[in-house]
Amino acid sequence: MVDNKSDKVEEAWSGPGRGDGEIAPLPPGEDGLHIELGKKGQYEWWYFDAHLDGGYTVVAFFYAANPNPGNAGKAGVELTLLRPDGTKTQKFFQYPWQEFEASREKAQVRVGRNYLKSEAPAGGLPVYEIHLEEGETVFDLTYRSQVNGWRPGSGYSRFRGMGYFAWVVPVPRAAVEASIRDGGRVLQANGIGYHDHNWLDFPFQSIIEYWMWGRVYSENYTASYAYIKCNPRVDGHVIKVLMLARGEKVIASTGEFELSKLEFEHSPAAGHAYPKRLVFKVPGAAGMEMELAVSRVLEAVNMLDAFNPLLRFLARQVMRIRPGYFRLLSNFRLEVTQDGSKAVETGTTLHEIVIFKKIEAQ
Repeated sequence: MVDNKSDKVEEAWSGPGRGDGEIAPLPPGEDGLHIELGKKGQYEWWYFDAHLDGGYTVVAFFYAANPNPGNAGKAGVELTLLRPDGTKTQKFFQYPWQEFEASREKAQVRVGRNYLKSEAPAGGLPVYEIHLEEGETVFDLTYRSQVNGWRPGSGYSRFRGMGYFAWVVPVPRAAVEASIRDGGRVLQANGIGYHDHNWLDFPFQSIIEYWMWGRVYSENYTASYAYIKCNPRVDGHVIKVLMLARGEKVIASTGEFELSKLEFEHSPAAGHAYPKRLVFKVPGAAGMEMELAVSRVLEAVNMLDAFNPLLRFLARQVMRIRPGYFRLLSNFRLEVTQDGSKAVETGTTLHEIVIFKKIEAQ
């Protein structure tokens, strides 16, 4: 199946084609605040996750303006703790505007007593400190970047007359040191983490049918991808972005890849079918092939369950959307051809899917 392209969408790439011939460093200000606080229809958030020793996963959001229906436009933080036994704590905490502060020069955000801050040592990669404290759940996290920050081209995708979406990845990969308080228990652990940053000026569901994104961390390589399927308002356009790094250096930034979505399975919990196998192929002599095979569904959520009854009715009957969310644990196989030699590396990884309309099989 050939992915749709529309002249109503201007992608971020600097060229040639759907790619970046020159991969520029990510300026610190790209991880600062971008939107006008309190302006209706603008949304922005900083996202962090980490997979820790012992099987715990932590996820943290700092919202300048939450994009999700029911909490749209609200400042706050969100904490998620996934435990090895499959239980989960997740909650969004709203804060008034006067308790939100953020720098436009770099990643430095305060929401009530929660904060994130970053420093870039001379000649080194950035270090982030994160503190989140709500009720009986406390995260203290240190992210030590291991890969240069990246964005696809300018970072912006623009939809003619409808708005823009911006995505940058200041920390594609980090060594994480974590102290987690989970009720009466305190956990000290190390792990591997990721941080990205998004801002936009339209509701996701007005243009996007579904999107997939994830990362792969092998011994020598880091890959990050997003696949965003738009709706008929922009002719079903598909936005594809993929980054590949060797060590700390980003060596590829492209939207020229093929994605096969295979072996679908229906999830009653999420109300959608999802692909159990994803195969990415980047053509050319210096190519890459990556396969993700789902081994465990960590989260499958019908997002309507979190809506109030009115929003639930509007979503189903007026907007005709059935939002579902998946967080998946997969085994991966990564094959990279570089400088005439081929490397194959394997491991496990986390990736995610958000669906407003069903995903087509391919």
